[in-house]
Amino acid sequence: MLFARKVVAGDRVAVVSPSGGLAEVFPLPYELGLQRIREFGLEPVEYPTSRKLKSSPEERAADLHAAWADPEIRAVIASIGGDDQITILKHLDPDVFRANPKPFYGYSDNTTLLNFLYSLGIPAYHGGSVMVQFGRGGAMHPDTERSLRAALFSSGDFELTASDWTDRDRDWADPASLASEPVLFPRTEWTWYGPRTPVTGRLWGGCLEILDMQLAANRWMLPTDQYSGVLFLETSEELPSAEQVYRSLRNFGERGLLARFDAVLWARPKSWSLDQQLSSEESASYVENQYAAARRALSEYNPDAVVVTGLDIGHTDPQLILPYGGTATITPATRSISVTY
Repeated sequence: MLFARKVVAGDRVAVVSPSGGLAEVFPLPYELGLQRIREFGLEPVEYPTSRKLKSSPEERAADLHAAWADPEIRAVIASIGGDDQITILKHLDPDVFRANPKPFYGYSDNTTLLNFLYSLGIPAYHGGSVMVQFGRGGAMHPDTERSLRAALFSSGDFELTASDWTDRDRDWADPASLASEPVLFPRTEWTWYGPRTPVTGRLWGGCLEILDMQLAANRWMLPTDQYSGVLFLETSEELPSAEQVYRSLRNFGERGLLARFDAVLWARPKSWSLDQQLSSEESASYVENQYAAARRALSEYNPDAVVVTGLDIGHTDPQLILPYGGTATITPATRSISVTY
């Protein structure tokens, strides 16, 4: 892996929108996110499509090339996700990225770019978008901030933890939504399945729906036998059904992918959105059904894997940052998980 140096105070970091330029429609969380990046001691540098809702794949690819080619840019942070990042892949020049390896932060649809960088041997980070994690109303969640600061500025092991959480959205069109912190639910513990054998391996995965898109378009970049270690998966605010989750995993299993991993980390699913406002009972049922679908597929295609569900590594709040292509250590005996930034 082509590790780049960590950022330091005063460094310039690129802000890009390789998926959706939602900052044009919702400038308030975007501006708040930029402010928080400055409070980290970094200088955000916006690129032409950062605030442009309907930019072409070619324009977005050009922004990425410019950000990676600029030696003064020390890291790249996505503004938010979307649903069509796969269309920029054919416009990307791998040599530009290999020549100037630098860390990228993003999740959801940015799984596409994370996977692209992984195929080039360039580590990146799953999580930490400008409009969501940096731009959270009231203040950043302390666990998210702690994780992001460690990923950005330091090296070494970082212990993942459970804490109070929420998956409830607030309306970005309402300025009041950014004036206070969201109400959180009480902490829930992770659930462990499978053998008690410790596992250490390289992290790969991301948003299940986006990986499924990449599989359909044959854009997984590497042969199946080059994936191994620890698989992590999460689902989006579109709330895919348990049957959809199972079918996607079945596709991965038939490809031979699921059997490649010694451990699987499954994120706490987002179970509520402004478009699908489930009751508390419906949300709880949705979560358990998704976990059951994941266990079903893994029991069929990789029954010997260590499986841990309920981690805050996806679309819920807080969000702990995972080093994409970095190392994770899972210890069932102590029910602990650490990653190496």
